Amino acid sequence: MSQGEFKYVVRIAGTDIDGLMKVPYGLAKIKGIGYSTALALCRKLGIDPQKRIGYLTEAEVKKIEDALKDLKAVGFPGWMLNRRKDYETGQDLHLIGADLIFYVKQDIEREKRIRSWRGIRHALGYKVRGQRTHTTGRLGPVVGVKRRKK
Repeated sequence: MSQGEFKYVVRIAGTDIDGLMKVPYGLAKIKGIGYSTALALCRKLGIDPQKRIGYLTEAEVKKIEDALKDLKAVGFPGWMLNRRKDYETGQDLHLIGADLIFYVKQDIEREKRIRSWRGIRHALGYKVRGQRTHTTGRLGPVVGVKRRKK
């Protein structure tokens, strides 16, 4: 592979990825794609996981982008997708990038609107997943013990 084929920055799914990274680690930089999903995607598409992102051909980048649009069509099982049984459609989806952020915000707003426990916790700015709040998660100025002058 000559130096002319190498690209220092590759844009995949709206994310700029450093060309020096290996393919699974580079794909894991995309929001919604982790290392395990990236490695499985490489194996499904027949791309060498040891290859650097900068050496991918245009055809391979296109193949990766098409696969990221619909991972289920590539052959990923439903349990590997990050949005199973979507609230509106009932489909198993895998969201990446801005779509993932949008859907999470939409879910939080729906929970606030129906006044579920999680929605109330979100609205009040408290911890949502059962963590303790006695000493952590405080906002505002520091509250401490004041000492008397001697």
